[in-house]
Amino acid sequence: MALKVELKPGERFILGESVITNDDQRTRLFIEGSAPILREKDVMRVEEANSPCQKIYLLVQMMYLSPDPIKHHDTYFTVVKEVQEAAPSTLPYIDAVNREILNGAMYKALKAAKKLIQYEAELIAGTLASTSEESSANEN
Repeated sequence: MALKVELKPGERFILGESVITNDDQRTRLFIEGSAPILREKDVMRVEEANSPCQKIYLLVQMMYLSPDPIKHHDTYFTVVKEVQEAAPSTLPYIDAVNREILNGAMYKALKAAKKLIQYEAELIAGTLASTSEESSANEN
């Protein structure tokens, strides 16, 4: 069964090791084969990975797109360990990412890593909100 990809004008996606850019009109492609495919909206660039969990997503993405994903494992597990030590509550999210990686479902691992990034944002927002509330209480 072919994967159907609909592209907006100018939209890009990665197919294997190639970047495909759509022209100026909507396009529908049917892709058969086993090459990794990643839509532009799911691509994280190195300069965008500004948080530890975004770095985990980037590393999973690199594993997904790489012909030799094992070369990224050491860095991945180092960052995962640092995140778990800093925020133990991330463990269920990290376990979900690891489970998909172990099952060879790298695209699903990317989706799980997105949930990890969302959780990280909630943690940071909660920390900032409670820090602001404490500062306000101390001022009064």
